[in-house]
Amino acid sequence: MASVQAEVKPAVIVLGNEKGGSGKSTTAIHIVIGLLREGYRVGAIDLDARQGTLAGTLAARQHFIDSKNVPLPMPTFQSVFRSTLDNRLEAEEDERSRFDAAFKALAENADIIVIDCPGADTYLSRYGHSHADTLITPINDSFVDFSMLAKVDPDNHDIVKPSIYSEMVWEARKNRFGMDRGKIDWIVMRNRLASSEARNKRDVGESLDLLAKRIGFRTLKGFGERVIFRELYLQGLTLMDVREANIGIAMGLSHVAARTEVRALLAAIKKPAPRLELVA
Repeated sequence: MASVQAEVKPAVIVLGNEKGGSGKSTTAIHIVIGLLREGYRVGAIDLDARQGTLAGTLAARQHFIDSKNVPLPMPTFQSVFRSTLDNRLEAEEDERSRFDAAFKALAENADIIVIDCPGADTYLSRYGHSHADTLITPINDSFVDFSMLAKVDPDNHDIVKPSIYSEMVWEARKNRFGMDRGKIDWIVMRNRLASSEARNKRDVGESLDLLAKRIGFRTLKGFGERVIFRELYLQGLTLMDVREANIGIAMGLSHVAARTEVRALLAAIKKPAPRLELVA
């Protein structure tokens, strides 16, 4: 009797928050390309297809590859647009079908699927969150962005209650467990960290540590405020591409530090061993 090989579900990494300007798109593209260079087969889904930040970045990358004849790694990719149906239930069913079709198309040839969610509370975003094995929420290192996670007492910085987004993640965790008894590993990533040890930076860190214990996430020091990220972004490039792309950027100490930040993020993500050989 012939044995039947069990279907292997790809690991899913979701980039999500409900506030713009936190470096989510920069984080997403570096995760995608970093995983490719670690030897993973990577699929990417842009759930904010109307704005199309991830889609546009990958299109710029493909243009660079074609115009410069440089063989940089590329993921397989799908965009999922919001439904135009007026009825809410019908629209949600339409969006669920669109997501499922895109996910299935990528899952056949991907070890990991990276999903970039819109910076707003939409059905597609909530449905995408519920598929996460790892949820990464980049925030700027300030109480302005901290308010997305919890309401804080302005006098003593005590945590009053979790925010709407934190409650949405809680619902996503329940939905994920209901789907396949899986769990979501939530990482809150502190972006644009200042080099100096300011009081605000310390207070944000302490409040995050307290909230992490209360609602269940890990904290990670993310990317510093560096010009190199903006320089590479318009061409769809990452710090891991500088050597091959040959765009005249010398790797200084700041660039080396930035690459270290990217590698620390990739190392923090729980994932299966890659099947392919390293490409960097």
